[in-house]
Amino acid sequence: MMVDQPDTSLPAKPLLDTAWTILEAANDLRDTATVDACRRVIDETFRGGAPAQSDINIILEFFN
Repeated sequence: MMVDQPDTSLPAKPLLDTAWTILEAANDLRDTATVDACRRVIDETFRGGAPAQSDINIILEFFN
């Protein structure tokens, strides 16, 4: 399942941009755990909250 990109008129947020990029890659690789972590980070960021550090770690370690 693909998720639409947010409106590009919103202010740039590096973690949010990274989460979207990783979400696309994880979708291609069928990495459901990473897809779920990306979605949680994206949702929490749009709500104005702070994403869980464990989800941030999953995103930042994806290409390592």
